[in-house]
Amino acid sequence: MQKRFSIKGVDQLQLLGFQDVNLRSIQQRFSTKIIIRGTDVLLDGAAAEVIQVEKLFSELILLINRNGKVSERDLETLIYLVKSISPATKEEDLSSVILGTKSDFIRPKTKGQLAYYQSTLKNDIVFVIGPAGTGKTYLAVAIAVAHLKAHEVSRIVLARPAVEAGESLGFLPGDFREKIDPYLRPLYDALYDMLSGDKLRQMIERGEIEIVPLAYMRGRTLNNAFVILDEAQNTTPNQMKMFLTRLGVSSKAIITGDITQVDLPVKQKSGLIIIQDILKGIEGIDFVYLDEKDVVRHRLVREIIKAYEVYNQNSD
Repeated sequence: MQKRFSIKGVDQLQLLGFQDVNLRSIQQRFSTKIIIRGTDVLLDGAAAEVIQVEKLFSELILLINRNGKVSERDLETLIYLVKSISPATKEEDLSSVILGTKSDFIRPKTKGQLAYYQSTLKNDIVFVIGPAGTGKTYLAVAIAVAHLKAHEVSRIVLARPAVEAGESLGFLPGDFREKIDPYLRPLYDALYDMLSGDKLRQMIERGEIEIVPLAYMRGRTLNNAFVILDEAQNTTPNQMKMFLTRLGVSSKAIITGDITQVDLPVKQKSGLIIIQDILKGIEGIDFVYLDEKDVVRHRLVREIIKAYEVYNQNSD
């Protein structure tokens, strides 16, 4: 099968890569013959694969029109996707995929999650505020792993405040590390979904991935890192300031939290709540708000959140 299409008006340097590095990567992964003549592209090969390669080029062009560039990670992810899905499958926007895994690919599932992901492409610091079940933490970890795999950062640092949610640390068995492990477990769970156990252990041993209580962040400067602060509603204003000022050169941060589930003492203000006013309007910092429409857990979770909202409104 032969297929011809035009790339007129497309930045060919971004599409094909410097010295055609992107084109060579595509040619190495597909047996379809790809011929570039001016602004025309000619594909010649098996029908099913020609359809895949044409889809790949259309998604790359869409990505360039949106972001102005194509990274190595973008290309690898899109190649993985077009080779994984059936040619008959209609994917409106494969470029929204965050991370490809051995068994699946991770992408936003709601409009709110898509806005969240797109915000992280445009800003170095993104606050994501929303109820339980909206994928705040899971997507943050996926985005960080994608950046690490693409060598856009050299390490990932994930932090959580070890705040007692109605329970006492003192009654938990073990030393301090064992006591705070339950607070960090959701971060480990997300990583195990995206990386094999052996791979994750190796990356932790090499310092490429670090999972720590927030208190361990004091006094550090994190360069070329992707930093995630989870459960940020349980930070004090001073802790929030401490965390944000750890960010070094070539680093990015995602801060997630649910301001309806603050476990701090009653008179203690939440750093996540007041930071919305402090940092409002600063370029490079964005606030994304998710709601019950973005819940991707059991359908009853959405109904529970709505019921609590109604109850709280009637109680005010």
